[in-house]
Amino acid sequence: MINIIQNWWLAIVRGVMAIVFGLVAFLWPGATLFALVMLFGFYALADGFIAVAAGLTHTKDSPRWWVFLLEGLVGIAAGVATLVWPDVTTLALLAMIAAWAILTGMLEIAAAIRLLRAVTNEWRLAAGGLLSVALGVALILQPSAGSLAIIWIIAAYAVVFGVVWILLGLRLRNLDRMFRPHHVYIHRKGSHVSRL
Repeated sequence: MINIIQNWWLAIVRGVMAIVFGLVAFLWPGATLFALVMLFGFYALADGFIAVAAGLTHTKDSPRWWVFLLEGLVGIAAGVATLVWPDVTTLALLAMIAAWAILTGMLEIAAAIRLLRAVTNEWRLAAGGLLSVALGVALILQPSAGSLAIIWIIAAYAVVFGVVWILLGLRLRNLDRMFRPHHVYIHRKGSHVSRL
């Protein structure tokens, strides 16, 4: 679990990417569905690569490193499929986004359960997973909602999801500082010992 904590910056990068995606979707609500498809494709692809990197860096310290790896592969597959077939129907796109959200959400919840064994009071990863599952369920229940409403739902999810991941990254950064060994320095002008 220490390696997850040392790579806290991956969570922050993931959160920033999600917020950027959400803000772009909010700022261009009148953009064509094709533009949203392409934007989602690039986001899912980049997010997938970050999750794969997180999984591969945890192979030595966590027996469940494969959860991050699998989550990343699902994201990469969704991104590639979206970019290769950008002219899919709206319903097919919603089904793909819903499936991606539910699968990644379940994997994030599984990873959160593992993280809770090492870090007390850490709910952010589980919250991100629940948000993902909620987005997927909402898209399944309301497939006929207008394209503008769908864009806003996805954008709001991305912004909230991004904030949750940034908060998780900051929490892990604080834990990383606590776990790093302190260096002892002795001042030459006296016997005072200070720790950094």
